[in-house]
Amino acid sequence: MFWEKKTRPVAEPPSFRPIEVPPPPPEVETIMSEPKPKLASPTVSAGAHTMLGRTVVAKGQLSANEDLLIEGQFEGTISLEDHCLTVGAEGHVKAEIRARQVVILGAITGNISAREKVDIRRTGHMVGDLIAGTVAIEEGAYFKGSIDITRENEAGVGSEVAAPSALSSSA
Repeated sequence: MFWEKKTRPVAEPPSFRPIEVPPPPPEVETIMSEPKPKLASPTVSAGAHTMLGRTVVAKGQLSANEDLLIEGQFEGTISLEDHCLTVGAEGHVKAEIRARQVVILGAITGNISAREKVDIRRTGHMVGDLIAGTVAIEEGAYFKGSIDITRENEAGVGSEVAAPSALSSSA
């Protein structure tokens, strides 16, 4: 009899559990169908990036109309006028670089001209001259060279200041 009492309560809870289980699967299906379109959007935007992998060794002239990540080795010139160049932690670059923005996690030897910003991170190693609108050097990074900060407004202010002095000297 003792065994019979335990058998009955054990049999009843499993019958209640299957009734509770069927409602959640439709919710899981709805959730799974929603992320699929969300994953498709980042995949499309990820296409605007190019990567040179760790085993890639290249020399020459490189230009692109998309962002570039270099994890391997490159020697030559890089031109990404409206885009960002990132030299990964494993990347080694010897080049003259022109880009909108440059992020250095690896090593660069050469001059950089960045329209907006050069960012040398903690693991970064830079030897060369920088010309940029903004320069950020994180603590622990290595930099040897010169920095020239360019401002578009200074050109306009300089010409406005020169014009009145020219008028006063003529008069």
